[in-house]
Amino acid sequence: MESSKKADDVKVSVIGRIRNFCMETAAELRRCSWPSRKQLVESTLLVVVAMCILALFVAGVDQVAMRIIRWMTVR
Repeated sequence: MESSKKADDVKVSVIGRIRNFCMETAAELRRCSWPSRKQLVESTLLVVVAMCILALFVAGVDQVAMRIIRWMTVR
């Protein structure tokens, strides 16, 4: 009988901890400052442009490396 009571206590404490975690998380999210729509769009565009520039750079380095390797192996 005692072992089932302990198991029930463990279940309740786990459920209580999960509930407490969710409530604390929601409270913390209410305290956060969220960006405006304009800030969000500007930041997103900045990230997209930066990723495109990085992709072009990596593609360029890859092409140069491939040509050097081909030049070295053909001889």
